[in-house]
This record gives sequence, structure tokens and C-alpha cells, in this order.
Amino acid sequence: MISVCFINHGLAGKMKIVEEPNTFGLNNPFLAQGSRLQPKVTPSPVSGPAHLHRLAGKCFSLTESTYKYEFCPFHNVTQHEQSFRWNAYSGILGIWQEWEIANNTFTGMWMRDGDTCGTRNRETKVILVCSPSSKLARVSEPSTCVYSLTFETPLVCHPHSLLVYPTLTEKLQREWDDAEQARYEGLITDQGYNNLLRDIFEDAGLLKSQRIKVKLPEVLPNSASHNSLQKCTEDFQKQREEIDRLRALLAQHNIPFDLKQSESNRTLSTTVKDQHLRGDNGLFDMQ
Repeated sequence: MISVCFINHGLAGKMKIVEEPNTFGLNNPFLAQGSRLQPKVTPSPVSGPAHLHRLAGKCFSLTESTYKYEFCPFHNVTQHEQSFRWNAYSGILGIWQEWEIANNTFTGMWMRDGDTCGTRNRETKVILVCSPSSKLARVSEPSTCVYSLTFETPLVCHPHSLLVYPTLTEKLQREWDDAEQARYEGLITDQGYNNLLRDIFEDAGLLKSQRIKVKLPEVLPNSASHNSLQKCTEDFQKQREEIDRLRALLAQHNIPFDLKQSESNRTLSTTVKDQHLRGDNGLFDMQ
């Protein structure tokens, strides 16, 4: 934004160009930092091991070089450039989506649909590591726009703290048991087994569903018959108008038209058609 300031030097007036802070950058004094972050999607619901749910609503930060990273479990990951530049970067590296699961173990948290980065969106995988205290330990960028974040916490120090099976309901546990038995007996392939597991994890809210949901249109009581009768009336009126137009056209060109004979033939044709619809496939005496 450009403003114009007039400075008087005696009787002469001079114009000076002044740059004002814009709405970008970490150090903008006129706009709260959180207001500048505009997420593309809503975070998924809190899921996974119950003892990790206590991390929801908390945030952990780490400053490396000129950047400050902030990890809010089950919410998002953000990056803020620690600079007094007018356009210092402040953006979202990922929004909480789903768990990464392998061998009955939660191996990471995926934060996706972050800020645009070229032709894709930024995303972050959060790895949970045992430690005496909870803190954001390391951040790296293994590939362009894909970040790796190491979060240390005592909540994952127990050897069973990241197992998937205990977090499922009894119903989903039985489904997993049935899938294991079916694979053991050779009734399903490994691919079929993995597909069943994915369905179980999606039903548990651990993975983001890839199933397409089709919403059927709502039908109000008696709306079908009302719409059908109304449409029938409208169609009949249009046909009457078209008949009147054609009759006028024939009369204009002195072409004879026997309305009674035409209606008689049409009535007979309709009667025959109705008889066929009732299942009578015999021959009809047209005389």
C-alpha cells in the first residue's frame, strides 16, 4: 500500500513516497499472525490411542535458523519466517488428516492440504519418538513441499503405546480377526486382506475414507404424484395448442382435415395399445 505525505520546506511543497506494512509477513503489527493463515480444509476428528488425545489443543514450537515451526497435534503444522522483511513467509505446512499404519502400529501422523507449493499442496509427516518430555525436536524437508517432523513425548514410551488393535471397538476387532482367519485359510488374497483392513481403519476414523458416498435426493410425501399430474396437465395443454396451430395452418392452405376420423383412428389405436399392455397378444378384428 502506498501513501502520499506532503512535507513543507518553507513555501515549497515536496512529495515523499512512504511504504506502509502490508498484510503479509510475520512482523505485521496490524494483523494477528493467526488471522493470516487460511486453511483449505477442516482438520479430521481426534483419533488413535486415547492417551495421545490429551495433546489436542496444545502446540509445540521449534526455531531453526530463521524459521519458527509450530506443531499443534490433531490440528496443523505451521512455519513462520523470523524476519523483519515486509513479506516474511507465514504459512501452513499441513492440516491433520489421518494416521500412517503398518504392522498393527501407528507409524506417523499425516498433515496434508497445506499451502500451495507449485502444482501441489504442502504436507508433513509427524513421527512420534519416546522422550522424557514432550517437544518438537527436528524438522526437515526430504523432498520438495514434503516435510518430516519429529515429535518427542513420553506418551509413546510404552512398547504397546502405538498398537492399533487395542484402539478399535469390539466389533471392528472381530472383523479384523475374521479377516486374519480368512487369509490364513487362503480364502482371500493379501490384497483382499489389506483392503479389508483399510475398511476397518476407515470405519474407526483412523484413515480418511476413500469411499464415494452418493446422497440420494429427498422425496417429499405425494410429491411424485403431484409432479406427475402437473406435468401431464402441462403436456396436454401444449399438445392442444400445437393441434390448434396445425389446424390453422392446414386451413390457411385449403387442405382438408377430417378431425373426427383422425380422433376415431387415434382412439382405436390407443385401445389396441392398452389391450396389449394388459397382456392380450391376440389378433384384433379391425372391422
